[in-house]
Amino acid sequence: MFYSLLKYVVLGPALRLLFRPRIEGREHIPAEGAAIVAGNHLSFSDHFLMPAILRRRITFLAKAEYFTGPGLKGRVTAAFFRSAGQIPVDRSGQGAGRAAVDEGLAVLRRGELLGIYPEGTRSHDGRLYKGRVGVASMALEAGVPVVPCAMVGTFEIQPPGRRLPRLGPVTIRFGEPLDFSRYAGMAGERVALRAVTDEIIHAILRLSGQEYVDMYAPDAKAAERAAGGAGPRPRTRFRGHRSDAP
Repeated sequence: MFYSLLKYVVLGPALRLLFRPRIEGREHIPAEGAAIVAGNHLSFSDHFLMPAILRRRITFLAKAEYFTGPGLKGRVTAAFFRSAGQIPVDRSGQGAGRAAVDEGLAVLRRGELLGIYPEGTRSHDGRLYKGRVGVASMALEAGVPVVPCAMVGTFEIQPPGRRLPRLGPVTIRFGEPLDFSRYAGMAGERVALRAVTDEIIHAILRLSGQEYVDMYAPDAKAAERAAGGAGPRPRTRFRGHRSDAP
């Protein structure tokens, strides 16, 4: 009930009024049944802008740190994220990946939409990074389609470190659902998981126009810190959506 109140009465209308996001390809979201919406992750604002414009409820896997803050502020934040349809996932320890997959599968088995960021974390510089294979595990084990999604402009309105977003143009772009039924029965094969993940990331890349980096985001950030620099500034391969984009 609180999710509906937040989405349709409080947060949703405010976000649509302030940011007036441009929506492209919303018809690609299934009207019913389980599916994964896999997107790039550029900003803290992503958690709220995409759910605000979708007609269906979507549940996201979110890092556990959002739910474990100290004091009253931490409890309020945790309650807000749970009410907004977020599920805490502990990203530490050897079993973290499997735990996240199991949480996601539980959502999909209920016939719901699951939102996930294949990169596993926010991009620190606006570029698109190598995807984690958890999204592929969920897609193959549940046998559901994956809808690629690109958030465009959210890095500019709220880059890492900025507490409140500035007003600016935002586009939320959905691509055609990806069908991985040809990999049925191969959820335990690493080669298949990597192939599926790379296909999902490539679909997001085509929609977003970001520069792609074939490294995991935390590794790239650590390498930049070790080198004593902030790394190259984000670049855009092309402007707008082009079906023939690389």
